[in-house]
Amino acid sequence: MRRLHLVELEDLPWFPAVLRDGGTTYLEFAVRLSGHAKALVPTIAAALRRTRSTQIVDLCSGGGGPIRVIADALARSGTPVEVRLTDFYPNLRAFARATAGSDHITFERDSIDAAQVPARLTGFRTLFNAFHHFRPADARRILADAATAGRPIGVFEVVSREPLALLGMLTAPLGVILTVPFWRPFRWQWLLWTWVVPVLPLFVLWDGVVSWLRIYSVEELRELVADIDAPNYTWDIGTIQLGKTPAHATYLIGRPTDQD
Repeated sequence: MRRLHLVELEDLPWFPAVLRDGGTTYLEFAVRLSGHAKALVPTIAAALRRTRSTQIVDLCSGGGGPIRVIADALARSGTPVEVRLTDFYPNLRAFARATAGSDHITFERDSIDAAQVPARLTGFRTLFNAFHHFRPADARRILADAATAGRPIGVFEVVSREPLALLGMLTAPLGVILTVPFWRPFRWQWLLWTWVVPVLPLFVLWDGVVSWLRIYSVEELRELVADIDAPNYTWDIGTIQLGKTPAHATYLIGRPTDQD
């Protein structure tokens, strides 16, 4: 099945921030609950060591994503890093919670374009569960920007276009209804838009199914990098099994060849 690039509501500039933030907060909650982010740690740790990186610039951080879990796991494994959260639509409440009590995670208040990362933000660039938001031309711009700047980049999608992942998307509205009181930082408006007028569950369902359709496969990721003129840059693309389940994450890691 070829990738379909439909429209996710959270990508629309006019979409209400309270709903967008609710969706990203639910995703952060769901990723934490599943524990799937921990399966990415060995691959990320190996890439950090290979590129001699001690800093991560997390792009499209949304509600904070899995980076806190990953950063803590990296520290326990002997690969500590400093992390900077960024987003084009920064959710400052979620960023503040993600960095609370941490001495190695900070965040940007300004809007950061993943395809034009300021030179002052140095380090290993990451995108967790966000790369599918970009059409091929924009996705190439993100990768090419890293290659041109000589920065390593890692793209990770915990969801792939597998039937089990689609089943998870179809049951997400029930997950929203049952878990909304436990999301943090909590907003009372989310109860209204979930239990009284079920806009939030329907929004999560729509964006979840569209996300599944938009995920880049391994073959499609290879097609993306084949068109990037970066002779002094190398790409590693593959999948990671998520624990003992039959589900897999996809990853793309790019790095300058002088870091081999």
